[in-house]
Amino acid sequence: MDQKRDFIEGRITAAGAPLGKRVLRGRAAARRAFHVESTWRRRIYEIIEIGHGDSQASKIFDAVIVSLILLNIAAFVAETVPALSAAYGAYFWAFEVFSVAIFSIEYGLRLWTAVEVPFLKRLPPWKARLKLALRPALLIDLAAILPFFLGMFLNIDLRVLRALRLLRFFKLSRYSPAMHTLLRVLVNEQRALIGAGLLLLTVVLFASTGIYYIEGRVQPDKFGSVPDAAWWAIATLTTVGYGDVAPMTPLGKFFGSFVMVTGLCILALPVAIISAGFAQELGRRDFVVTWSLMSRIPLLADLEAGAVEKIMPLFQAHNLPPNVEVLGEGTATRAMYFVASGQVAGRSAAGEEVYSKGDFFGVVSMLEQDLSHATFVTRSKCRLLKLHFEDFHRLETASPEIGEHIRRKAQERRDAAAVPNAT
Repeated sequence: MDQKRDFIEGRITAAGAPLGKRVLRGRAAARRAFHVESTWRRRIYEIIEIGHGDSQASKIFDAVIVSLILLNIAAFVAETVPALSAAYGAYFWAFEVFSVAIFSIEYGLRLWTAVEVPFLKRLPPWKARLKLALRPALLIDLAAILPFFLGMFLNIDLRVLRALRLLRFFKLSRYSPAMHTLLRVLVNEQRALIGAGLLLLTVVLFASTGIYYIEGRVQPDKFGSVPDAAWWAIATLTTVGYGDVAPMTPLGKFFGSFVMVTGLCILALPVAIISAGFAQELGRRDFVVTWSLMSRIPLLADLEAGAVEKIMPLFQAHNLPPNVEVLGEGTATRAMYFVASGQVAGRSAAGEEVYSKGDFFGVVSMLEQDLSHATFVTRSKCRLLKLHFEDFHRLETASPEIGEHIRRKAQERRDAAAVPNAT
């Protein structure tokens, strides 16, 4: 009985050896495939997100996407000309299919590489992709291709779908610092703009009510009700004055003149708010602060996505050429600097220290509100993130661990004899 059992176990072991080898080989192949996939995914992420002009492949990718967006806008405009639409309608349709295919591939690649975003790495892949898909930039990318697919499966007016193709223009916000800045201004000044809008609505209500009581009996067909009079009030307040509706009585004309002057004052408010905010933001930022840019700083790359969203507006971004003085010796230090790319040299009596990608400087003298004891000069083309002293306190509130880490680094540099006090 024992011999029989030993014989059976020996056969099982002998049969299991090749099976075990096959399992090991399968696991090794799966690891190699996973490594290849991760390598390709990381490379694609660097091209479409991190590069932004820093590498040749990234330059080509950005140029292709921007050119395709501009060509789509031009094609939309040209297609509205009846003669061109009749003669080249098939070509317009072929170009539309080609564009949607490219934009769909781009959208799919951005979702696929979501797990490479430092702020989303700790999330499960599906959750990381969902979180990235809900970001404004990805929603714009989805809106650029969604009308095409809706037209294929739903019975929607094609003229509406053509108009929705203009949403592709907003894809340029990813590549245009000025457009990104304008959108940020609208978000930052939303309370002031809402207040100006409510004030305009109040004036429209009072103007339409006033002209209704003044001109309602004289021109009942034009001012017979407050809603009817509202058209005149809006046209007059905006100083458009179409002339299709106008007061006839002397009191009505006087009231209309008063409404015109009031309209000039009211409409100047949102224009002034937007222009002032745009000028301020444009002066502070030389390029767009994005997730990919923030991820270049190791100190910031470990944050959660929510924390990044909170502190990202606190940073000012600057593009600087070589041999530019960032911070002079003996000057008041009101900010610290993070090096996103390039190199900065800190020169003092103790020698020279080079700050590369991921380093930061100016923290000690900023926290102590002291004068700089070193001169910091760019050694190459640099991208710097600047954090003002007042914004540093906001950063500490939003992310205490970062504030504590910066203060700890400042203490270490303060205690290090080889490092100047200003660094």
